[in-house]
Amino acid sequence: MKEIFTLSEENYLKAIYHLSTEDEESVSTNALAERLQTTAASVSDMLKKLAKKELIEYKKYQGVNISEKGKRVALQIIRKHRLWEVFLVEKLSFNWDEVHEIAEQLEHIHSPILVKRLDEFLGYPKFDPHGDPIPDESGEFQAMPQMALSEMTPNQSGLLVGVKDTNSLFLRHLDKIGAYIGAKIKVLEKVEFDGSVEILLEDKKTLFISKEVASNLLITKR
Repeated sequence: MKEIFTLSEENYLKAIYHLSTEDEESVSTNALAERLQTTAASVSDMLKKLAKKELIEYKKYQGVNISEKGKRVALQIIRKHRLWEVFLVEKLSFNWDEVHEIAEQLEHIHSPILVKRLDEFLGYPKFDPHGDPIPDESGEFQAMPQMALSEMTPNQSGLLVGVKDTNSLFLRHLDKIGAYIGAKIKVLEKVEFDGSVEILLEDKKTLFISKEVASNLLITKR
């Protein structure tokens, strides 16, 4: 019988997985508390439960590492989240800045056959609307070599393949300036004073973007 986890357990596993991919060190309880907007005491209580189910490795004051079992569970949650985002954008005409919170609810549906049919219905997409890779049934996903636009040098060009920040305000800003996943971007100049970047978008429009925006745009060089 397939093991079922609570919504809270799944949210913790997903957060631990994401934090572990951002840092090679063990994930701290404070980092988890900040990510999940809860208290360190609540985090400690949940970590004990997850460790008992062999989903994580946890020692008090030493942080937490996700186990192979926990990683498999986290990747399936992420898979569902990103498939639902594709469905909401492509089939229900939501904007890419509207789908995250809805997908946060839908990702907790415990129906493998539904997820399998959703994947098939969507044509087995490899990436979600924000450019993040979608794990397959086995938890494998297609990684795309990428770098932040802020790290590129003048005359380098590439395709916008992802965004680090999926905040709705940021995504609406990208809509306003005409930047989208798949857009061609060429770096024309980097301003030494403030780190802002002058770019050519789709060989048509010249824009100045701030260092903060540039650091949140992920590019695959061409």
